[in-house]
Amino acid sequence: MGGSQPQLNGAYYGPSIPPPKSYHRPGRGGDCDDCCCGVFCFLLKLLVTIIIIAGIAVLVFWLIVRPNMVKFHVSDASLTQFNYTTSNSTLFYNLALNITIRNPNRKIGIYYDRIEVRALYQDERLDSVSVTPFYQPHKSSYVVSPLFSGHTILLLASHQTDNTSGIYTIDVNMYLKVRFKVGALTTFKFKPKVICHLKLPLTTTDSAAGFQTTKCHLNY
Repeated sequence: MGGSQPQLNGAYYGPSIPPPKSYHRPGRGGDCDDCCCGVFCFLLKLLVTIIIIAGIAVLVFWLIVRPNMVKFHVSDASLTQFNYTTSNSTLFYNLALNITIRNPNRKIGIYYDRIEVRALYQDERLDSVSVTPFYQPHKSSYVVSPLFSGHTILLLASHQTDNTSGIYTIDVNMYLKVRFKVGALTTFKFKPKVICHLKLPLTTTDSAAGFQTTKCHLNY
């Protein structure tokens, strides 16, 4: 009666206990990523298509119109006065120019809505004049004739050197607002700059070196 009972080792030999169920709600990140990727790919393809179409349009336009650079030359110049008074740092000047504008294009006309011509000596402005706006047809030349006359106060360093040689280095810059006309189409405005570096003798001296036609540089 007082017999000993067998001791249990803690192991369970009954039916297996199923693991607890986990409830996982699927997220929406995958669908969102796919949607964003699709939109990005569509926009990228659209951008590439627009670039290709624009490139083809530019190529066709160039093949049809064959645009050429407009040419600017100072065809004539007369410097009749260029005297510097050191006592009051005043420069008296009288400069007349003929600037020839050549439009070599066969199918492009040009509207010159604004032309401002500035004369500079040693990077100091002498004067500026405005030219009346005009339209230049294709394959044509047009001459503008700005006149600079008056005096201005300048602090000059090397005028004596030019005065001795009788040749004066004067820069003439043109500031433009232009539109191009191709058939019935007119472009928006461009603002190019024309730079002319001139070597001018005084016409009142006996200098053997006369003025030579000078090519100007066009910068867009």
